Formats: sequence, structure tokens, C-alpha cells
Amino acid sequence: MNEGLYVEEKRSREGRETCSQREPTTGLVPSNPTDGGDPTQQDTIESNRVHSLQGRGASEQGRRRRGIGIASGRPPMDMDPPTNNPSPPGPPDSPPPEKRLASLSLRTSHLPPDFEIHDDYDDDDDEGYLTAVSRVGSISTSASASAWKDDLEDADVAPPSPSSSGYAAERGTSLASSAAANDDPQPQPDDDDWPRDKKHLHEDDTSASWRKRKKHFFILSNSGKPIYSRYGDEHKLAGFSATLQAIISFVENSGDHIKFVRAAKHQIVFLVKGPIYLVCISCTEESYEGLRGQLELMYGQMLLILTKSVNRCFEKNPKFDMAPLLGGTDAVFLSLIHAFSWNPATFLHAYTCLPLAQSTRQAASAVLQDIADSGVLFALLMCEHKVISLVGAQKATLHPDDIFLLSNFILSSESFRTSESFSPICLPRYNSMAFLYAYENTYLTLLTARSDAFYDLKDSRSRIQNVLLKANVLVEVQRSLRESALRIEDLPADPSSQSVSPPPQFSQDLHFQLLSSEMAIGGPAGLWHFIYKSIYLDQYVSSEFPLIISNPKQQKRLYKAYQKLYASMHDKATGPHKTQFRRDEDYVLFCWITQDFELYAAFNPLADKSQAIKVCNRVCQWIRDLENEIFVYGESTLSW
Repeated sequence: MNEGLYVEEKRSREGRETCSQREPTTGLVPSNPTDGGDPTQQDTIESNRVHSLQGRGASEQGRRRRGIGIASGRPPMDMDPPTNNPSPPGPPDSPPPEKRLASLSLRTSHLPPDFEIHDDYDDDDDEGYLTAVSRVGSISTSASASAWKDDLEDADVAPPSPSSSGYAAERGTSLASSAAANDDPQPQPDDDDWPRDKKHLHEDDTSASWRKRKKHFFILSNSGKPIYSRYGDEHKLAGFSATLQAIISFVENSGDHIKFVRAAKHQIVFLVKGPIYLVCISCTEESYEGLRGQLELMYGQMLLILTKSVNRCFEKNPKFDMAPLLGGTDAVFLSLIHAFSWNPATFLHAYTCLPLAQSTRQAASAVLQDIADSGVLFALLMCEHKVISLVGAQKATLHPDDIFLLSNFILSSESFRTSESFSPICLPRYNSMAFLYAYENTYLTLLTARSDAFYDLKDSRSRIQNVLLKANVLVEVQRSLRESALRIEDLPADPSSQSVSPPPQFSQDLHFQLLSSEMAIGGPAGLWHFIYKSIYLDQYVSSEFPLIISNPKQQKRLYKAYQKLYASMHDKATGPHKTQFRRDEDYVLFCWITQDFELYAAFNPLADKSQAIKVCNRVCQWIRDLENEIFVYGESTLSW
């Protein structure tokens, strides 16, 4: 019997950690890296193996029927700071110490002729991200919900949590846990304050606007029933889903498995996971590997809400309709799809940490390690999408993808962002057949195998909060959010170079003009941006975008260039490669991979190759000098 897990969380934002004791090393880049480009691919239908898949989230009534609940309530923030060692005052405009923890909460060619590309529909990857929040409402009882309940009972689901569903809290119902009963009532939004559904719900496959979208995602069952669509109403797309299912079945009936289809500028990527089919239709020039990886993450997000036990429903009833079980999770999938356009974790399979002084991070880890009596398997303290500290039980590790999917689920769920919750989840890379329970408050996440641990986790949260306030960890976290970003202009100067002052006959204005001209081409040698991944730590760090690429569309274009470079470097047919230097009209891209790290850097398109290589060496040395502040080192274990 698979055990469930439980999660507790305090809001800061995303992250995740699977650490190793080995430190990354840096070396010198070879002076003559080979130029390379993406390997060409044929316009054809290729084949691939299929992996078994799983389903997705249950409704409130479904959860109650099978004995699973979500505790929801406003975080208790009314405790006083210790009198014997009060926290020093923060900045003049900072909140009082007892409110600092709360202040870290989120603020939060054979397609139809009219299936064309249009500049007015440029990706739309930002649509629906947090602004189009879809609340997770209850689903009416149906035969499919009963079948789901029966299958989960067969899978030995843990007993119910001690308080009410957090999904009800998203509907504006004030159902707080008993521990939060003394708190002031949390104002709930009216039904009309924020949209519950995704955008473009009126569209279907006959709509001209729907056909002009550059990137579609579909999830359907092996019987052709639609489960999820990025754009439009799933029920209106039943015919289109049946067509996709027919294509997959036709190839499988011939004894093969379909991977992708290319038609002009469009690429249709298929991912078959048992009774669940995932399809992406894209004309964004992303690689097949990149799009397939995005489908894998969408499948993983489904597993986080459900487990693979949903397959049993399809075994009993091939026409089982899983769409109602995903009702209300549009915001989660929209947030995930948006992350495909800005978060390197989606293709690097690594997580990033919030830069902090080593002593501050050690203080945070120490308090997380001292909660073993609560039966916690993992404890994560995060801020936004960055990890502050992560500890786990011995011989237990969290995959970076699990941390990313967990943080996406929490940050895009209204109940988690506004209340204290106890929620069943599943980490697919840890155990895809078991539920975890998540106790979230101010983005502190505790995972436990005990179904009755809600109140123990609540007590642990209170102790952790006291220590974090007393040790000024939260003050340092807020300071890091404002000041600790890596900037290209902070890259240490080359010690071998000598600074040259302007000749005396140069006027002050001319000197400023020269400086402005230098800034216009980027940092040293025209460096614009970089991403550094530590292979052994499964962590990455990236620089801030400079002013020259401050536009969101420019940033998205650079991000996709990184994706293509990553796919080219790791191509199984022609690679893997160690170095690649690529120049086009937009950038000079340089990638360097060793056994310890991967470096991706973008330069001005006129950058010199030899100078770019020297700058990359300086970046690696700079990261090494800062590694104690920007990485979480050593695999911390809980004190059992």
C-alpha cells in the first residue's frame, strides 16, 4: 500500500532542492569552440515509445466522498515577538515584526487555409496568468465522480483531514480551521470580483481567432473525450479532440507510435500516457524536444492533482469522462503554460534559490530540521519561485520538477495564496501513485506521511515562525528580494585589463556619451544575460535582464533562443556537445557544458568570439565566488 504524504508551507515563492555535497568547479573555456546550429529535421511522422499516464484533480465533493479534505483558514499572525530578545526594527516603512511573515504572502502542410499565423495573436502566453484566476469550485455528483471515489478507495487513500475544504474558501466561504477560529474574518471576494474561467471560452475550432493562436495545448482521453484545452470550451472542441484521437489510433493500429507531425510552419507534438493523450500544436519554432518536455510537465501537473490510480477508472469504463475532475484548475494550467515562456526551470530541470548570506540560510535550515516530531518528510521554505531552504528525511529527495510543479500549484491557487490550507497532492517524481498532504501557510511547505498530522504541522509552523522572526531571517529575505539580484554590470573587472582614462582634451559630456554608448551594447564584451546551472546541485542562477532587453517580447524571444540552444546541445542524434557559439541577427549565443555545470550566455550580435569566451570565464569565477550565497549546499536531513 502506498503511503500518502503531507505538505506544510509558508508563502514566499517557488523553489526546490535536491542537493549533493560535491561543489561545482569552473575551468577555462577552450579557445576554439565549434560553431554549431540546430540539426535539420524531416517533414514526416516519426515514432516513439509510449509511457503509461495518469489523470488529474478531484472535485470538492469527490474529495469529501473519498475521505480527503483541505484545511483552510487565515494564517494566525497575532503572536507577539519574544520579549527577552526582540527583533530589531526593520526599515521605517516596514511592517511590525509580528506582521513581517504575513508580508511575504503573494501579491500577487496540410492544415486548413485559415489555420494561419497572425501577428495579433503572438503566443498569448501571458494570457490568464494570475489575472484570469479560475477558482476551484465543487463539482456536482455524477456517476464519473462515484467511479473516481471507488478507485481511490481501492488505492488506499488516507483518511480525511480535520477541517474543511480549501476549495470552498476560494468560493468565498469562510470555513476556517479551529486553530484559526480566533482570527479576524478574512474578507472574501465577491463572485464578480475576479473571473472564474479562462479567457476565450467562446472560441472553438470554427473560430478564426482560435485558428490564429500560435500555440495550443490539448488533453484528451483515449476515447476522444476532451479533458482540457488552452483556448476555447472543451465541450465545443469534442469533434477536434476526436480527430486527434483518430490520428493517434490510426498510427497505433499499424503497430507504431506517433511522435510529431510537421505541416509548413506548424508542428503537432503527441504524448501518449496510457489512457491520456496530450497534444501541442505550435508554430513558435520551438524544438520537438522542448515541446515534448512541456507536455511532460503538463502531465506531471495532472499527477500532482491526482495519481495514476485514475487509470483504473478507464480500465473499468473506457468512456470515463475525466473533465469534471479537472473543473476549476484552469488557473493552475494557465500558470504552467505561462511559465514555459519565462521560467528556465521548465527546460533546465533545476530550481533557483533566493540569494542569502550563508549564516541566514543556515539559521532557516536549522529551524526546519528541528520538527521531526511532526512526522515531516520534507520541509520547504520558499519566496516567490525561489527556494530559501529545503530539508528532507534521510534517503528521501525531491526532484526539481516536483518542486516546480508544487510551487506552480500553490502560487496559482487562490486558497493557498490567501489562507492556511491542508491539501492532498501527489509528487509524480517521488511517488506517482500516492497522495501527499500539503499544509501551507506563508509559503512554508511541510510534507508528511501522516494523515492526522494537521495540528502537529500547525504547531510546527508556529514554532518556525517564532524562530524566523527572532533570528531576523524574514528581514533578510525581504532585503534580498530588493537588492540581491545578479546584474551584468556587477561582474568583476578583468584583473589583467587596465582601465584607460579619457584624454584630458575630452570634455565631460563627451566622456558621458562614450559611457552611454558602451552601456547600449550591454555589459563586458557586449554581455546581455546568462544562465548558470550547477549539475550536481540541480540548481540554477540567472542574471537580471538589462535595459536593452527589458521588453517582455524581447525577453520571451531570448528565452526561446535558450530553449533551442539547450535542445541543440543535448540532441541525442548529433550530441551531446560541449561548446557551441552561434551568431544571428538578434544575439550571439554561447553555451559551455562540463561535468559540473552548464553556462548559457547571450551577447550583442556584434560581439567578438574571443572576448565573449573570456567574459564567460569571468562569469564562472564570479559564480564560484558567490556560490555560498546563491546555492543551497549539502543535503540537510531532518533530526529524527
